[in-house]
Amino acid sequence: MRNRRPMRLLSTLVLLGGLLTACADVGDVGGGKSLLDNDTLVVGVRPDLPGLGLRRSDGSFEGFDIDVARYVADKLKRKVRFIQVLSKDRLTVLTAGKADMVLATLSVTPERKTDISFAGPYYASYQDILVRSDERAKSVRDLKGRRFCGVEGSDPVERLKAVHGMTADVIPAKDYDACMAKIRTGAVDAITTNDVILAGLIRREGTGYRLLNARISEQNTGIGVRRGDVDGCEALNRAITKMYQDGTAAKLITKWFRGTGLDLTYMKIPQFEGCS
Repeated sequence: MRNRRPMRLLSTLVLLGGLLTACADVGDVGGGKSLLDNDTLVVGVRPDLPGLGLRRSDGSFEGFDIDVARYVADKLKRKVRFIQVLSKDRLTVLTAGKADMVLATLSVTPERKTDISFAGPYYASYQDILVRSDERAKSVRDLKGRRFCGVEGSDPVERLKAVHGMTADVIPAKDYDACMAKIRTGAVDAITTNDVILAGLIRREGTGYRLLNARISEQNTGIGVRRGDVDGCEALNRAITKMYQDGTAAKLITKWFRGTGLDLTYMKIPQFEGCS
């Protein structure tokens, strides 16, 4: 099997716009029934994922999701304000009305669709495994029974354990920085999650780590929006489509993940979930 992973480019998550005001605390969102009712979109993004959503020392945010949000917001003719969300908070900020949308490596699952809706997906990735460069494992089963770091509020380790014949000793951590600290010291043997998250970590570290190219399962990453906002969801889907068609998606993927081990040669618009 090829080790190259089709990188079906995240066609971007929604949101907002071009002007970015960094904000660490979650504030209340305007009370419109649709995100289109608001001149400024409040977008939940990750502060802890290099290459995707990372909070700088000055409080602003950078990464693929941030650039995508700005692009989409521009297409919606809206401004944007970013707030940080960790993995466990991604649904809550939507259901509590504290964000208009969430672009934070949020995989589309039937369970999550009972609480929120999804625009997109804007990116289709595979679950992969990050190991140290000197690790001899070549496949998932070579890591059977080994120690995997699991981030609170994320489910990749459970998907890993669902692989036939696979077992894993799960070591919990609050975020992926904590996971990297554990693998650095040898407290865990591997980290598993979406390939773009792992690629971002490798991009930051520079050397010492590699992707296993396991392709455990395909993960569709969507833009989380509040349930019932069909107009906002459809507007986001149009923006995501445009992002792929005009070449922006390919440019952003290359910008943030070139040289990390991801295959950037194959990109396509993911199949949308539908907004009803």
